[in-house]
Amino acid sequence: MSRQALKGNLDLLVLAVISDGPKHGYAVIEALRSRSNDVFDLPEGTVYPALHRLEESGLLYSEWSAINGRRRRTYQLTDDGYRALGDELRAWDEFTDAVANVVSRRVGWAATS
Repeated sequence: MSRQALKGNLDLLVLAVISDGPKHGYAVIEALRSRSNDVFDLPEGTVYPALHRLEESGLLYSEWSAINGRRRRTYQLTDDGYRALGDELRAWDEFTDAVANVVSRRVGWAATS
């Protein structure tokens, strides 16, 4: 997937994996990788700014915790975050349905391959 396509959908992806329960940044990266069958193998420099942006916009909140003696910031969805996720999922469904309608009407394309 191109970086540009991912950029437009990164917030949705991050909100979706955190909606399962609180996660620290590396767990978000691992969940994205695992749930996408390694398609979304994203660097920290992509995910952490998204986490900070979503927190600044009020869709996530974070708290520090100690896990195995290490301090980690754990992120959770706020009520606004759950609402935004629902809105994003509805928009995603509408978009993918429209794309499917367009590409399923290819005339003669499959016959020429």
